[in-house]
Amino acid sequence: MVMREALAKKIAWISVISNVILTLGKIVIGWYGHSDAVFADGIHSAADVFASVIVLLVIKIANKPADKEHPYGHGKAEVIVSEIIGILLLLVAVYVAYEGISGFFHEVESPSLLAMWVALFSFITKIILYRNSLKVANENNSKAIEAIAFDHKADIVASIAAAIGVLLSIIGERMDIHFLLYGDKAASVFVAYLIFKIAKEMLTEAFDILLERNIDTETLQDYIKVIKDFTEVRRIDRVRAREHGHYVLVDIRIAIDHFKTIKEGHDLAKSIKLALMDQNDNIHEVLIHLNPYFPEDK
Repeated sequence: MVMREALAKKIAWISVISNVILTLGKIVIGWYGHSDAVFADGIHSAADVFASVIVLLVIKIANKPADKEHPYGHGKAEVIVSEIIGILLLLVAVYVAYEGISGFFHEVESPSLLAMWVALFSFITKIILYRNSLKVANENNSKAIEAIAFDHKADIVASIAAAIGVLLSIIGERMDIHFLLYGDKAASVFVAYLIFKIAKEMLTEAFDILLERNIDTETLQDYIKVIKDFTEVRRIDRVRAREHGHYVLVDIRIAIDHFKTIKEGHDLAKSIKLALMDQNDNIHEVLIHLNPYFPEDK
């Protein structure tokens, strides 16, 4: 748990520092270089800075053990962070789209070549950050780090789109092709769409977890296979599980022979619990309810 928290903090700090540098570069160069696409990408990076700071503040809370007031732990704190970041990105997408679309109704001037190089530098940097963040998120099953990785993912395509938009505008000016001058505006609208798409994915997943949607069928079937390995289980009445941030809570109802003692039932339930947790390291708790089984129930 300590190692997981330390890794999450490290990723968040790397994200904060890199995004601060990229934010300043893209906003300044985008503004003075007359590039809406690069400026919009800079606004997105600013949102990333805010997101990373929030993650840093909540990581310690999410990794706290269960207590009297929170018997299921504090894992959903990470989900709430993911939802906040999703809402933030949604607002950014609306702002960027508005600025880009309104630009089509005004005369435009070609962005500077420096704006394109800044976008390309951001593209390369974000690929490295995305791959590293996603790797750590998957290894530690962290929704908070995954949210940071998704932010980097949005920036990857956004940055290359901004670079292409700037390049088209420059070509349009130098070759006197008027419609290409709006390449930068079109790129900024495309960036807005990418940001919106990532925001939608994050919000959908966060809402599903907060509403305690059952986990995917394939994973449930894996749990059922483990339970069926115990011959004492005469019938599986129900298996359900829900994500609680970076871990999973499982509820099981099984039937065993009615003449089994309480101790035998307890020992069986404990064995099933340990088997499930041994094969799935993200399972935090398993609650097993025992029903009596009679031969006539067949």
